[in-house]
Amino acid sequence: MKDTNKPTSVNELADKTYIVNLAKVGLTTLMAIGSIALVTQQAQALSALGIVNGISSSGGVGVSRDIDYGDAPLQNLDMYYPKPLAQAMQAQSAITDSYPMIVFVYGGSWENGSKEDYAFVGQSLAQAGYVTAVVNYRKAPEYVYPDFVEDTAKAIAWSYENATKFHANPERLAVVGHSAGAFNAVAAIANEDFLAPYGMSPSDISAVVGIAGPYSYDFRKFDSASAFPADATPDEVMPDRQLKGTQPPYLLLTAENDKIVYETNTIKMTQALKDFGATVETGEIKGASHATSIGAMAKPLRWVNDVRAQVLTYLDKELK
Repeated sequence: MKDTNKPTSVNELADKTYIVNLAKVGLTTLMAIGSIALVTQQAQALSALGIVNGISSSGGVGVSRDIDYGDAPLQNLDMYYPKPLAQAMQAQSAITDSYPMIVFVYGGSWENGSKEDYAFVGQSLAQAGYVTAVVNYRKAPEYVYPDFVEDTAKAIAWSYENATKFHANPERLAVVGHSAGAFNAVAAIANEDFLAPYGMSPSDISAVVGIAGPYSYDFRKFDSASAFPADATPDEVMPDRQLKGTQPPYLLLTAENDKIVYETNTIKMTQALKDFGATVETGEIKGASHATSIGAMAKPLRWVNDVRAQVLTYLDKELK
C-alpha cells in the first residue's frame, strides 16, 4: 500500500483476485495438513470461503443458528459459545461465568456473503473466550444505504439487550467488522443516530475493530455505487464525515498488500475520529492481502499473518 492516493474498490467477493488468492491459501493448507480426501475437481468447485470453513475445526465451541434480531429478510445471526460455556450449556450445569461479547459484521461489497460463510470467524473468536454473534444484514442492490447500516445497529442493540441470555456481559461488548462490514460497524457506531432508536449511544460499546474498511472513498466511481442511493454523495454517507456522539475506543487495521481497499480509508477515518476526540489505535497486518486479512482468522491459516493476534490483543485489553 505504497500509493495512498489510489481510489478504493470494495468488490471483494466479486473480485477474482480475492477468490483465487484465498482459495490458493486454503488449498495449500489442505495439502500441508494432509487433507487429501478432496480431489482436485471437488476442490475447484468449492468457494474460497467454503474451503476455509472446510479446513477449520470448531475447537469444541458451540453455536446457536438462525436467531432473528428483527423481522425483515436477513435480519438474523448465529451465536458462538466458548468451549467451557458450550459444555456447561449442553450438560445443563449451573453457569456463573459471564463472558465478553463480540458482534462480527462480514464484508462482501454490501451485495454478497452470509453468516455461514464466516463461521470460521465465529469459531475463532469463541475459541479465544468470546461469545460471538456473526450477523447477516440486508443486501444491495435490493436494499441500499442506510438499510445495511441500520441492520447492523439493530443487531448490535439486540445483542447488547440480550447478552445475558447467552451468558455474556453487555458492558464488555465489542463490534468487529471486515471490509464492507467494517464500514457498517463503524458507520453504525460513529453516528449516534443509528443506535439512538434503541436507547443506546456509541459509548455503550466497549470497543470497535475495523479490518480493511472502506470508510472514506467516492463510491460513485465504482461498482459499489449500486449499494448507495443514486443521488447520494460521499459527504452524506461516508462514516468519516458522519461523526456524532461520544465515541468508544477504536482499532483500525489495514492489510499491507491490500489492492482492493487502500489505506487512505483508515488514514482519513483515524484523523476524523481523533479530531472528534476519540481514542484510536491503528495497525498494519504484515503480508496480508484483502482476502487473508480475514481468512487468517481461521485456525489452519493463522500462520499466514497476525490479524487474529492483533485483534485479540486489543480486545483482551479493552474487554477482559
